[in-house]
Amino acid sequence: MFRRTLNRTLLHAAVVAGLLGGCPCLLPTALAAGNASPKPAEGKLVAPANATTPSDFPTMVERYGPAVVHIRATAPEKQTSAPPPEDIGPHDPIAAFFSGVAPQSPEPQRNIARVTTGTGSGFIISPDGLILTTAHVVDQSDEVTVSLTDRREFKGKVLVVDTDSDVAVIQIDAATLPTVKLGDSSRVRVGEQVLTIGSPDRYQNTVTTGIVSATSRLLPDGSSFPFFETEVAASPDNSGGPLFDRAGDVIGIDVQVYPDAERYPSLTFAIPINSANKVRAQLQPQSNGPAGIAGVEVQDVGPGLAVAIGLKRPAGALVNIVTPGTPAAASGLRPGDVITQIGDRTIARSAELSQYAAGLQPGTKTTLTLIRGQKPMTIEIIIGAPGATPSAVQTPGAASNPAPAQSASAAPDRLGLTMHPLNNDEKRANDLPEGMMVDQVTGPAAMAGIRTGDIVLSFNGELIESLEQASAVEEKAKKAISVLIQRQNARRFVSVTLR
Repeated sequence: MFRRTLNRTLLHAAVVAGLLGGCPCLLPTALAAGNASPKPAEGKLVAPANATTPSDFPTMVERYGPAVVHIRATAPEKQTSAPPPEDIGPHDPIAAFFSGVAPQSPEPQRNIARVTTGTGSGFIISPDGLILTTAHVVDQSDEVTVSLTDRREFKGKVLVVDTDSDVAVIQIDAATLPTVKLGDSSRVRVGEQVLTIGSPDRYQNTVTTGIVSATSRLLPDGSSFPFFETEVAASPDNSGGPLFDRAGDVIGIDVQVYPDAERYPSLTFAIPINSANKVRAQLQPQSNGPAGIAGVEVQDVGPGLAVAIGLKRPAGALVNIVTPGTPAAASGLRPGDVITQIGDRTIARSAELSQYAAGLQPGTKTTLTLIRGQKPMTIEIIIGAPGATPSAVQTPGAASNPAPAQSASAAPDRLGLTMHPLNNDEKRANDLPEGMMVDQVTGPAAMAGIRTGDIVLSFNGELIESLEQASAVEEKAKKAISVLIQRQNARRFVSVTLR
């Protein structure tokens, strides 16, 4: 029940992002184990000496397998007596593998009230019974049962369910339990070998290995797909189990998707463990809020934007929005800044900013290295600190008094924009103190994706309130202009190559 809902959601995002065309869906069921290195001393986990020497996976399983648990969640639900055909063919023999029963003869579907059960895996992160799993395994459940490999069973209490990151934290009443060791998912590299341990059959583990095939992907709306993509043929109920690196550290939480109900190819993802740490931080009494940089939205820097901004290479997190009254605003961060480093960690893509920030404790003061106006600078920011109630969104160089309305006119021909300053009604409707409404788009601006009805906020980081300002910035520009636009309350930078 719980797994199917997320599976369809993830599949939809993957299809939209073009993942199905770019990643193999038919994965190997196992990888050869003959290249394993000699077994290290008993009771010790030894990191690989070099990149070509595989870890001793059997030793890793012996050590951490007991910390992987089976989770069974139940909830009353009114649904048809047969599973939806898009999920599982009820008369296909493979259905027995997923349901645990033999195929039955066809029955007419009817609505009945019954208790449905969702199952998955989880892993113990503290000796007193704190467990991480996926939110879709336990969300909206009435009762949670946790089974250990030593055949003990406990009632689980759901402490946190974060559907945005698909992470849940549950607690069992126990002591001196075996635990796993959490790693740093921000250091995961594409191509590195990984191992998953699950507990689909209550009292025993299943193990598969594979590689990390992608650490982040970009969706059509510019946002980052938040999961790792792995080539690991995980068992159906491994969802919620740990994903280990070769050093024996947990770097992710397994999530599995079945994109083809007829063939059941395995398309597997993992939630970065730093995202889970962010959710777990909500349980800490000393924390004022979840870890992260509050009050900022960022996007990736493409080649065109890199040219317009004056960067040597397309890398970093480009700031779209800074909300007043938040730690981001208090630090002096501005729209148009390109964050290249947080602390000592280099930012190559926008998703890495939140991943690295999630690995820091709430209240931590750290530094942001950024590019502003083609000049490097460093500012300090507090991670996860609560801010004042957000007010209107900050725009670059916002003036206290809005500019008077002007009639529509064409911007410089090198851009291909016809626009006018926002009138009072347009300002109120869009909650903006200033900006330029796009009336017509041709040439370079159209090729960059700007549309009629978009609101232009800045050129190359300078607030645009009039056509004269637009012309002045265009005259100083060389090859391209970075244009900040707002469309349906969402903001994004685009690069317009001048003609």
